[in-house]
Amino acid sequence: MLLVDLRNVLFENPRRYLGVAVTRVWLALGLAVFSLVPAQADIPQNGPVLHVFWSLGCPVCIRQKPWIEALDTRFPGLQVVEMELSRSDQFHAIFEDMATERGTSAAYVPTLILGPRVWVGDTPAQRAEIESAIAALLAGEELVPDRRDTLRLPVLGEVDPAAASVLGLTVLIAFVDGFNPCSVWVLTLLLGMVISSGSRKRVAVVGVSFLLTTAVIYGAFIAGLFSVLAFAFALPWVRWGVALFALGFGLVSIKDYFWFGRGISFSIPEGQKPGIYQRIRGLRQQDLSTPALIGATVAMAAGIALVELPCTAGFPVIWSGILADRGVSGMAFIGLLAVYVLTYLGVELAIFAVAITGMTLGRMGEQHGRALKLLGGFVMVALAGALALRPELMEDLIGSLVLFGTALGVAALVMLAYGKMTASG
Repeated sequence: MLLVDLRNVLFENPRRYLGVAVTRVWLALGLAVFSLVPAQADIPQNGPVLHVFWSLGCPVCIRQKPWIEALDTRFPGLQVVEMELSRSDQFHAIFEDMATERGTSAAYVPTLILGPRVWVGDTPAQRAEIESAIAALLAGEELVPDRRDTLRLPVLGEVDPAAASVLGLTVLIAFVDGFNPCSVWVLTLLLGMVISSGSRKRVAVVGVSFLLTTAVIYGAFIAGLFSVLAFAFALPWVRWGVALFALGFGLVSIKDYFWFGRGISFSIPEGQKPGIYQRIRGLRQQDLSTPALIGATVAMAAGIALVELPCTAGFPVIWSGILADRGVSGMAFIGLLAVYVLTYLGVELAIFAVAITGMTLGRMGEQHGRALKLLGGFVMVALAGALALRPELMEDLIGSLVLFGTALGVAALVMLAYGKMTASG
């Protein structure tokens, strides 16, 4: 037909047939383009749509992806729209608009949006909620927005309960971690030696220098752990690996309460203690200037911190694993890390405050160290079990408190029973 029109335009009557030919060409092009578009029946129009915002650099997103890809098979009628954010900016505006409409921020991935509901991260409890919401929509039920009341916390203001659970868990783990017998022993020994010089100024200089050095080294150690685990948690077996590590660490700590110094022990080796004593005694020299005293304290604190890392690695490993599993990253991780380090130093800051105000300080004996190991060991075992078997226990503040309270209660009962048994024996 188009060839006939072309002959008529060229040889018969150009004015008469030109308009007809052009019209037919446009119609042919339109039909060709329309044939490339999928049939309207192939695109779900009334079924639920799950929008998934993710990134190639997000290990939680990678871990979640097989479950996402299986949803449309498990739920016929569901349309899954995946939008990858790291390779281009084409989906950023959509992410911002959809998050704003639902009263949340487009700050973290993975973020899943289904109707008025939003989920950030990937946990077993969230997967169960999403599947229930999909089933409800496919059954014709209306999905209502998830109206979670915010919590108002001091300094931080209003905080979402999910964020509050992570913050609360951070404070709980760091607080128990702060009762580390290795670190507390070194600090009490250090301050006790300097107090004997009778100079409050020297106590302040040594104490502040030691605490700041410990904070920097411990913070860098935890940040390095997290950077590794954040990517490793994309592998399904890593969660079990972290849980087994924490379980072993906790069991060894519990063992130290009953058989201190026997077998495997995450404590400062006895052979290195004479060298620590010698370096600490050097800080009592009266002829050391303030800069020299600061330098000597920092060097000694750095060396001791590296020596005692095996003594204190358990809690940072499991805390980093929990944050990696929750998909925490960026400024949120930096803020939580600052909270962790400050809370961890809380016990040592209290010891320092007692030393500088009263210029007197008792020393921590073996019995105190064994008790701290027992308490920390039971908490570590409880966290390992929760991470491997019941991670939902740590997804709200109440669950975390119950977990820690139960572990500490069991440790206290064991301590009481063992004390009575040894006293009667």
